[in-house]
Amino acid sequence: MTDPNEPVLPEAAPASPLAAASATPAAPAKKKEEESFLVFILKLVAIVAIFRSFFFSPFNIPSESMLPRLENGDYLLAAKWPYGFSSYSLPFSLPLIPGRILAHQPARGDVVIFKAPPGNDVDYIKRVIGLPGDQVQMVGGVIQLNGKPVPKVKQPDFIIAESDNTHCLSPEFEGKAADGSAICHYPRFRETLPEGKSYDVLDLGQRPQDDTPPVVVPEGDVFLMGDNRDNSMDSRFPAVEGAGIGLVPQANLVGRATIMMWSTNGGASWIKPWTWFSAARFNRIGGTF
Repeated sequence: MTDPNEPVLPEAAPASPLAAASATPAAPAKKKEEESFLVFILKLVAIVAIFRSFFFSPFNIPSESMLPRLENGDYLLAAKWPYGFSSYSLPFSLPLIPGRILAHQPARGDVVIFKAPPGNDVDYIKRVIGLPGDQVQMVGGVIQLNGKPVPKVKQPDFIIAESDNTHCLSPEFEGKAADGSAICHYPRFRETLPEGKSYDVLDLGQRPQDDTPPVVVPEGDVFLMGDNRDNSMDSRFPAVEGAGIGLVPQANLVGRATIMMWSTNGGASWIKPWTWFSAARFNRIGGTF
C-alpha cells in the first residue's frame, strides 16, 4: 500500500526526437569529414602532379652559366609539352612512360631544361646550338656551324650588381656604379643563328674552350652551350657527372624555358618578411624566351 504521506514523483517525460538526436555520438560525422579532407588532398596532389608533368613546371637558376639572359636566383616556368613526354617529365622521374611519346625536335636557339648524362638525376639549362647532322666547332671563340661562322657582334658591356647571388668572376671585372655600389661588368656580344634567332652571350677573353675540334651531332642528340661561354661546362666538354655534359640525347629533354615568374638577389630571409620584397628583382619578372 502506498504511504499517503510519501511524495509522488512526476513521471519522466518521454525523450524528444531532438534530444535523442543530440545524444547521438558525433564520431561518424567527424570521421566522414576527415575522409572528405583526405580525398580533397589526394585530388589536389594528383592535379598538381599532372600539371607539373604535362603542362608547366617551375625551375630555378642556381649558377651564372646562362648570363646575361638568366641570373642566379631567377625562377622560371618550363613548358613540358614542346619536346614530348618521357619518364623525365614525371615527378622524381618515375619510370611510368616507356621511351618518349609525342616527341618533337627542339629548334636552334631554344633554351632547354634537361637531365644531363651520365647521372640523369640533375636538371640543367642550356641553349640549343647544334641539331642532328650539324657540324659544330669553336674557332677563336666564334661558333662555326656547318663550316660557317655564326655572326658575333660586340655590344655594350653587361653590368650586374654584386649581391648574395652574384660575385665578379675575377678582379678585372669589378667596378663601381654611379651610386658607389659594387658591380660586375662583362664583355657582351650578340649572336645570330642561321634561322635568325638572336641572343646575347658573354665572352671573358681567350680560354681553352674557345678552340675545339669539329663535332658532328649524331641522330637523336643535341649540342648545347651556355650563354656565359667562358663559365659554362657544356657540350664542348666530355660528359662527366658534375662537370661537362657532352652531347645530350633528345630523350633527356624535360622542357623549354617560357616565362620568368620570380627573381631574387639572394638577400631574402624567411624570418624577415620585408626582405622578400627588398631582395626581389621585379624588373626581371614576366620576361619571355
